Amino acid sequence: MSTDTVRAGAADESADRRREQRGWYFYDWACSVYSTSVLTVFLGPYLTAVAEHAADGDGFVHPLGVPVRAGSFFAYAVSASVIVSIFVMPLAGAAADRSGRKKPLLAVAAYLGAGATTGMFFLDGDRYLLGGALLVVANASLAVSMVLYNSYLPQIAPPGERDAVSSRGWAFGYAAGSLVLIANLVLFTAHDTFGVSEATAVRICLASAGVWWGAFTLVPLKRLRDRRTPAAAPGTAHGWRQLAATVRDMRERPLTLSFLLAYLVYNDGIQTVISQASVYGSEELGLSQSTLIVAVLLVQVLAVGGALGMGRLARAYGAKRTILGSLAAWTLTLGAGYFLPAGAPVWFFVLAAAIGLVLGGSQALSRSLFSHLVPRGKEAEYFSAYEMSDRGMSWLGPLLFGLTYQLTGSYRDAIISLVAFFVIGFVLLARVRVRQAVRDAGNPVPERI
Repeated sequence: MSTDTVRAGAADESADRRREQRGWYFYDWACSVYSTSVLTVFLGPYLTAVAEHAADGDGFVHPLGVPVRAGSFFAYAVSASVIVSIFVMPLAGAAADRSGRKKPLLAVAAYLGAGATTGMFFLDGDRYLLGGALLVVANASLAVSMVLYNSYLPQIAPPGERDAVSSRGWAFGYAAGSLVLIANLVLFTAHDTFGVSEATAVRICLASAGVWWGAFTLVPLKRLRDRRTPAAAPGTAHGWRQLAATVRDMRERPLTLSFLLAYLVYNDGIQTVISQASVYGSEELGLSQSTLIVAVLLVQVLAVGGALGMGRLARAYGAKRTILGSLAAWTLTLGAGYFLPAGAPVWFFVLAAAIGLVLGGSQALSRSLFSHLVPRGKEAEYFSAYEMSDRGMSWLGPLLFGLTYQLTGSYRDAIISLVAFFVIGFVLLARVRVRQAVRDAGNPVPERI
């Protein structure tokens, strides 16, 4: 075979990989709008208002006969969605590895979540139970789809590219979130001009996120390709047996387990801040919905630059050190958030800016760092465990947030309780010897990690 033929083949392979990577980015573009517009901005305050409308004279609703303070219902619903995810994600990971067909499973999860989100248009009056149910379905579907989506990363990017590819994916997601939030802001602030009520404008914003999610999912479904691997052979374990087998396999790689434990802790804090920040801003600080939208838009815009910038820092200093720096920044930011004065949007914007600068990078680099710890051919099952640490086990933070508010009646106490997740996560991650962990997984060690 001539040298020119080899070069041409390598060029074609590189072009195919780039095309697949661009398709992969678009699932972040598709689903991140749900995380931004629905989970972070609109659903928390709106579902809380619906629950308060349905509450009794003491401010409690009674789902399944259990007395719940209306202000805690959203946080509890988020926790419930995470617990459901724990039962579903191992089934998805096992099925993907067993069949080698990730795309059909990704399509089912994505469109189930998109359909539930679109159905939030019908959330009005005192239908807080409908809102909770749709939230559980959408969140669990998102978690399952992310297991499958993330498991493509080791297949579409060689080790030296993964920090950059993962960071670009997060940047795509935050860019989409910014674009849709601008449209949401226009509709919400000028709802009278459009001839709709404020509540109807919110419901349109919620439903539009589902339509966006479903429409842009078509791009990765067209460009990504399934690969048969040795782990996809017939006769592999199913569901929870697969998860148990994965954990047993990880026991031979204790440093991978140590990383997952650290990630479980600090990511629980990140996910809780994302889902509860708008509730804190509206209920404790007395900020308007328009102010919250602008703040989250600021987070989205800065998160694009933050994800790309921290990707560059990782190339210079390594992913682990960069993540540790971001966790220190998270701790300081939440500490400052406790002292924010009520009715002062400017300081809330400063807090949002600080969150935006570290949000995307800490998540993107965690994903790419974990991809180095995954043995070849076991991507879906390992990323199933990762996603359980990402979304599947992120129930303790919302639960702690809800319980703290229920016991103290103060959202300030609830927000400051989350500092513990970042401090403990920092300590646990600092103890992980990541270079040895990569070697234990049988993968080449990048120059910087």
